[in-house]
Amino acid sequence: MTTTTLARPIQAQHQAPAGSALAIILLAISAFIIVTTEFIIVGLLPNLARDLGVSIGTAGWLVTLFAFTVMLCGPVLTGLVAHFDRKRLFVVLLLVFAGSNALAAAAPNIWILGLGRLLPALALPVFWGTASETAGVLAGPEKAAKAVANVYMGIAGAMVFGIPLGTLAGDAFGWRGTFWGLSALSLLMAGLLAWVMPRIAKPVKIELGDQLRTLKDRALLGNLVLSIAVFTAMFTAYTYLADLLERIAGIPSSAVGWWLMGFGVIGLGGNWLGGRLVDRSPLAATLAGVVLLAIGMTATSPLAGNHVWLALALGVWGLANTALYPICQVRVMRAAGPAQALAGTLNVSMANAGIGLGAIIGGAVIETIGIARIGYVASAIAVVAMLLVPVVARLSRKDA
Repeated sequence: MTTTTLARPIQAQHQAPAGSALAIILLAISAFIIVTTEFIIVGLLPNLARDLGVSIGTAGWLVTLFAFTVMLCGPVLTGLVAHFDRKRLFVVLLLVFAGSNALAAAAPNIWILGLGRLLPALALPVFWGTASETAGVLAGPEKAAKAVANVYMGIAGAMVFGIPLGTLAGDAFGWRGTFWGLSALSLLMAGLLAWVMPRIAKPVKIELGDQLRTLKDRALLGNLVLSIAVFTAMFTAYTYLADLLERIAGIPSSAVGWWLMGFGVIGLGGNWLGGRLVDRSPLAATLAGVVLLAIGMTATSPLAGNHVWLALALGVWGLANTALYPICQVRVMRAAGPAQALAGTLNVSMANAGIGLGAIIGGAVIETIGIARIGYVASAIAVVAMLLVPVVARLSRKDA
């Protein structure tokens, strides 16, 4: 039996303690800041690469570092600390983000900046694994679902608005200014949660051994591999989208953030569409999403010369990109049967594996055959994901 533990879900309280509603709002805002910290690097890559005197491919390794750290350390770290007092845990996590963003802002070279990215990557999966559950407890059983949805709205908001707003801030105040801003916001949230959030009963530890036996399920393993392929395809191109818009489409750096904003706003429709499609058939929804993703990524470079057609291609890409987040999460969790909490954490880890691999592949493509072809390579990986769908379907039927 492994000694690694996860927290048993905290028992719902009959009445929400005082300050719970405001604490849930603060958790949602914290989620926005934390997830923005993870992905903001996408919009800042061109500027920080120029400032630090490194290639865009080398700067892309910062995405890989963050993603692989989450992948390798997330489930274990979450298991080790998930039974801690939640108020203290969230305050410490936000202080880690405040300090690491400050370190990134002051970094004199790519190595110190890498350290500033490593530290929040250790803290992020712990927040992911505990925030929504805690929000449900704070709200009480009758309002738990709404509270959890509010925390996830902060995460979705970061994907839609955090990255482009950070990119615009980076253009106005420099990429260091963006990290200083995230540091200040993290520190503010730490102070507000320390002041407002009520204390709740500590969750108890449970052994992970029984849950880990789920990993013997071939259908679950197949779904996890499929998630790696999907996210590798997504982030081979998305990691370098800001650079692509500047260099291939000729978008001024001051306007890139607005284009990313449009990409994200369209993605809101993808989030809704993905939620609707996945209820009918998770694998069919995955296939549809990946097909649209490939079409959008393939079309972007050839249409870059006409900004109207470019916007249409990016719209298809953005719709599919955001839809695949909930589709992959639900698909893996349904494949896991009763061990859905573990499956959700594993899918986040596998998604980060794909994010890291995508950043590596995309950087290599840029340095060898040029950024204009990055959409084609990403689409080829998406085709691999398409081919995996019937394989996973067969595994699911065999294990049924």
